Parts: sequence; C-alpha cells; structure tokens
Amino acid sequence: MESMEIDSEKVHERKQSDYNYLDERFEIQKEMYRGQQYSQIYFARLHLMRTLLYSLAPTWKPHLPVCKVLGLEEGKECIIVGTLFKHMKLKPCVLDEYSKERSVTPLVKPHNFMHPDDNLILEDESGRVKLGGSALSPAIYVTGVVVALHGKETSAGEFFVEDVLEAGLPPQIERPIDLQEDKYVLLLSGLCIGSKSANPLQFQLLVDHITGHLGDEEEQGLAAQIVHVVIAGNSVEFPRKLINGQNLASKDQSTLYEPIKELDIMLNQIAAGVSVDIMPGLNDPANFALPQQPLNRCLFPGSAPYNTFRSCTNPHSFDVDNIRFLGTSGQNIDDLDKYSEAESKLDFVERTLRWRHLAPTAPNTLGCYPFTDRDPFLIETCPHVYFVGNQDKYDNRLVKGSEGQLVRLICIPKFCDTGIAVAVNLKNLECHTLSFSTQIS
Repeated sequence: MESMEIDSEKVHERKQSDYNYLDERFEIQKEMYRGQQYSQIYFARLHLMRTLLYSLAPTWKPHLPVCKVLGLEEGKECIIVGTLFKHMKLKPCVLDEYSKERSVTPLVKPHNFMHPDDNLILEDESGRVKLGGSALSPAIYVTGVVVALHGKETSAGEFFVEDVLEAGLPPQIERPIDLQEDKYVLLLSGLCIGSKSANPLQFQLLVDHITGHLGDEEEQGLAAQIVHVVIAGNSVEFPRKLINGQNLASKDQSTLYEPIKELDIMLNQIAAGVSVDIMPGLNDPANFALPQQPLNRCLFPGSAPYNTFRSCTNPHSFDVDNIRFLGTSGQNIDDLDKYSEAESKLDFVERTLRWRHLAPTAPNTLGCYPFTDRDPFLIETCPHVYFVGNQDKYDNRLVKGSEGQLVRLICIPKFCDTGIAVAVNLKNLECHTLSFSTQIS
C-alpha cells in the first residue's frame, strides 16, 4: 500500500490567540445560603449605582439639588435616585396559581404581561413614591433598574418626572490596534441535542467546518482563522416524560444520558483543534438560578481532559487577544421580553448595557442566587462584544457610547432551528453568519 503524500503548501496552521477567563464574579464558591432574603442584593445594587449616578448628576443638571424620597417637598424641583418598581396588573402571582382550581375566571398565560394601566414607582431606603408624567414610559422600564429622575412632587403626592438619567455605557478597556490579521470567535447556541428539531448531520457539518475537514482550500483557510468557539446554552434537551421526579429504570437512564454522550463526542472533536467554552442554559443539567454554574466536567469524559475545553458560567465573560466578550444564554433578555416592550430583541440587549445591568429583572421575575454583599450582574466594564444566545433570529448592531466606547451586540439564533453560527472578527468587530443546511436544493 502506498503511503499518502501531503502537499505541505495545503496544510493550514490554525491561528493562535491569548485567552483570559473572567468568570470569577459569577462563581458561587464562598457564598453560603443561610435563608437570607433578596433585599440585600437590591441594597448592594442601589448603593453602587447611586454612587455612580450621583457623580453624573452635577454635569447633567448642575442647578438642581439631590433629594431622598422622604425629603421631597411639593412643587420643589430636584433629582431623586432609586430603584424602579413596576406595578403590573397582569403579572402572574403564585397565589393565583394556587387558587386556579377554585377560580371561575380562567388564567391566561400571555406571552407578554404588559397592560395600559401599568405604572412605575421609585424606591430608596427612605421610602417610595409613585411616578407620573410622560418622560418615563412604563413600557420600556422594568422592576430593578436604578435611575436618576428630575421632577417635582405634585399635590396628589406623585413625583412628576421631567427627565431621566440612566447610567449609560460603562468605561471600556482600549481595543488593541495591533491586530493586523483576521481572527474569528465563533458563537453558537441552542444545539438542543436530543430534541425532535435537532439534526445531528447539521451539527456534524459545523464540527467538520471548524476542524477544517470540510470544503475547498479557501474554506479550510477560513476555518483556520477560528481561534475560539463559544456554545451559549441549551446544548441538550431531555424527553420531558423522563424528568418527573420518579426513579428511572436503567433503560431510561441510558436514554437520558444519550444527548450528553452525543454532545461530548462533538465537543471532543472541536476541542482537539480549537479552544471551546460551553455555557449552561435553561434546558441544560445545571442549576436553574442565575448565575448558572459550569456544567459538571464529569458529563464530558471525552472532552474534559483537553486543556482547550472549558465549562463556564452563564453569564460568561472572557478576553480573546484583549477583546472583551460578555454574554448570556438568553434568559435575561427573554424575561425582559415578557415584562416590557421593544421593536427588536437587540433593543432589550442595548437597554441592559445602558442600565449597566445584565439582569435587572432578577430576583423579581428571574431566578437568581440571593447574594448578600454584591450584585454580580452589574456591568462595570463595557465589553467589546455583548452576545445573547437562544434567540429566534440572528441580529447584530454596533453601539457607540458617549466616551467613544464601541460595542457589537449580537443575538445568536438557535442552531437547531436555523443552522446558523455567528463568526466575530477580532480585528474590526465585524460579524457574519455561517449557515449549515442538510437540504439538497
């Protein structure tokens, strides 16, 4: 048998990059749950955000005094800073769930809980006041956002809002200017291995593209420019009937493990050629509350031994060649979609950045760990790329801050529905999609 000769000119070297893992603030290690309530996380949020808004107030409205809610005087213009609370008529209540069997009126489960009568209240440690005026739209804001408001108290005891100040984009680390060559970070989410809509061949095509086993020389050259892969949540899906709290028969146990086994085989192939981060999502075998902790490495016996494989938290933050990435598996944006309105999902993504908070609705309507002395979801440093996984369709936008910050916002579509992955160029933050279809046209 003749040995195969490899043409040395055709071999593509994969490009290298520096990677820096920044998830320490999302890891729950020394925290202890002692039955604490959620008030402390709100206090921590208000304390940090108020310090920031107080520092911005003199340039915003230098002539106005800053008051506490309890110190408001009728007709006197001032600035107040506090946490918004949105009073919602249609917001689901756990007591309604309990009483629905006895109830005559059927409980509707709308996609969105907005109602024209919704109103906003501002709260600080001293008290709370109902907000009036058209400057602050209840459709845009949600419970948990910290803002500064300019206005005055009316005779009815409301605070009539004339202007709003949000925290705005946080300061950003400078983008390296010496990146001469094209290098890509590949973002994908919603593989849903094990679900009816998942197509194993489609995922294998993606893996073959990343590892350079697909396409002509030009395509392999492009694949060699992928320096990092991120899988943003919902990688597996289990048959619901198996997860009902009962002890499983041994054949059901192997059925349950099947999707993870398949995922591990795929990740093994990717990790052999390029570094890969996997984040947990809503359907993955991880804790439910944010921040979700990394998927246990024992689930991935094939991939875990590679030093290129990382199981990460959700939210997830990292640097590749000093380009800062921050992203979630989508729960924060999906929750905003239920309790506020926007033209597109990217508007929600941009709002969280301008509010400097990844998940303002946690802990109100989004499950989160009851931190006592900090709020890990505050965005203290502006990322260069801010991504959100498991969205219905691909979308991206470049946002500019008042101090020259540039951020690429990306909605990553569910791979099992669309066959689309998103490639971000580290050189210029531009992005494009890679589409994998198994249908013969």
